[in-house]
Amino acid sequence: MNQLPDKLYYTIGEVAKHFGLNTSNLRYWEREFKQLHPKKNASGKRKYSKDDVAVIVTINHLVKERGFTIEGAKKHLKDEGKSAVTKVEALEKLGYVKSELQKILRTMQAD
Repeated sequence: MNQLPDKLYYTIGEVAKHFGLNTSNLRYWEREFKQLHPKKNASGKRKYSKDDVAVIVTINHLVKERGFTIEGAKKHLKDEGKSAVTKVEALEKLGYVKSELQKILRTMQAD
């Protein structure tokens, strides 16, 4: 998965590519999850904020990695609220740190 550049808003294409999803998946998730509400510009193009991306990280984790149904993920997000998003963000950051540490270890072992 590629890293999203550091900017205020992302297009639907950038977000879909980052998560390996179709843009139709994101539009469907917008209808299903009230927590996901990207802004739209004058021409109707979606602009996803960092908060929107954090919600997508959580939805993607619940649905794709943990095997939740859409209804189950909706219930989980409703019950857990912001803490569910924060937990998944923390797990994602820890995964990144782990992969970086493994790279360092491989480099050290090669010497």
